[in-house]
This record gives sequence, C-alpha cells and structure tokens, in this order.
Amino acid sequence: MLIFIDSANINEIEEAYNCGLIDGVTTNPTLLAKENQPVDRILKKICSIVKGPVSAEVISLDSKNMIKEAKHLSKIASNIVIKIPLTKEGLKAVRVLLKEKIKTNVTLCFSPTQAILAAKAGADYISPFIGRLDDISQNGMELIEKIKQIYNNYNFKTKIIVASVRNPLHILKAALIGADIVTVPFSVIEQLVKHPLTDVGIQRFLEDYKKIPKR
Repeated sequence: MLIFIDSANINEIEEAYNCGLIDGVTTNPTLLAKENQPVDRILKKICSIVKGPVSAEVISLDSKNMIKEAKHLSKIASNIVIKIPLTKEGLKAVRVLLKEKIKTNVTLCFSPTQAILAAKAGADYISPFIGRLDDISQNGMELIEKIKQIYNNYNFKTKIIVASVRNPLHILKAALIGADIVTVPFSVIEQLVKHPLTDVGIQRFLEDYKKIPKR
C-alpha cells in the first residue's frame, strides 16, 4: 500500500519525503488556499520534491472548463494527476481526459455505485472519503471493502485512494482490506511513527548506558 501526504505545505511534504514515508501527494483547493501562494508555483515546487503522483483539483463545474483546467495543470509537471469531482460533468471530463492521456483522480466519492461509474469512465484513481462518512455515523471503511470487492470482481484498473483519513486505525484497516493507497495529513503520518513503548525503551537504554564504566 502506497502512502500519499494530503497537504500543500512544502515544509510538511519535504519532512515526510526526506523520512522516506510518502510515495505521492494529494492537494485540494482548501489546502492550497492555506499556503497563500499562486497555485502553479506551489504545485511546481511539490512536483520537484516528490516524483510520484501529485493530485491537483479543478474548480470548474462543467466538463468543458474542467478539461481546460486539466490541460493547464497537466503542463506544470509530468507527474500531475487531475482531481475531478464525482459528478455527471466530472465523468464526462474523465472520458475526454482518458483519450488525452491525462491521468485523473475522481474525488468526493461516497458510495460503491459512484465508484463503479468512475472506474467505467476510465479514472486512474478513485478517492472515497471515509472520515466524512464516519462523521455522519456511517462506517467509512465498509465503503472501501465494497469498492475493493467490486473492482476485483470486474478487474477494474482504477486504484483506490483512501481519503479523509483521521487516525492511524484508518490506515491499518485500509492495509488489511488491500487498498492501493492511503492519503494522510502530516499530523497522522507523525502518529504512525510514535508508540509509548518505543519511547520507554529508548529512555531505558539511555539510562542503562550511563551505568557503563567509562574506563
């Protein structure tokens, strides 16, 4: 399972990448707005750090302008993937971009049937938002299980990006299900590294080391 960072912050991306923790990046308009810089500049910098897929989202609501935005964004770097919302217009855009050989990540997926449509349209990636389902008292990980089974049933090539991840348990469950990718905020990536017994063990070793005679 690949791990992407869900961030547009250069410092976070560099820190995670330098630790060898991430294989790609996902951004969205909300994350980009926090950086207070031109979008193209931020994306170009991210793509210079991470050579894996970097998702950049269109903001148009009609397929014609989605396609126009996608063509512009795809010229920023060869590893840009275009995030397209899971709407009827979005699916139209995915079909066209498939023919243009521009990779797409269909986002804001909340049902297995939506995931079927994205795969049939030719999306390279599907992003089910599990945390937002959990927020409304639904089980987000059940959605991942269903999409995984359906894609296996029909040999769809679309890769599953588990999105809206809120905690390490989401990542563990995604790995057990066999999801292709999880995209994770920097704060959750940091939680993955930590364990109280690791900290206790380090402290004990350091204390014992002090007892070793120096001569």
